[in-house]
Amino acid sequence: MDTPIYPQASAELARKRRELAPEPLKAFKAFSAAVFAEGAVPAVTKQLIAVAVAHVTQCLYCIKGHTAEALKQGASEQQIMEAIWVAAEMRAGGAYAHSALALDTMQHAHDHD
Repeated sequence: MDTPIYPQASAELARKRRELAPEPLKAFKAFSAAVFAEGAVPAVTKQLIAVAVAHVTQCLYCIKGHTAEALKQGASEQQIMEAIWVAAEMRAGGAYAHSALALDTMQHAHDHD
């Protein structure tokens, strides 16, 4: 019962991933480096965006990695928590906005009565 659902990242898993598909991994790492590089959007802001998105996608590895990187880039704990609240609002807002589909369906169902 003490077996974690998600395995810890390890050198062995990284080696196996690299072994099984070295070229896509190389391309992904280059893409990631380009995306998170300092640019029109500061690198720290990009990490805060990543923290928020990671909470919406619920990727545990991404949450840990991008939270750590955001701190390294100079984000405060308050900024990180506010980014998480933005993610929560956006996720809830999506459910609320999409209620229009259910409301429209219900309206059309009544039209056919």
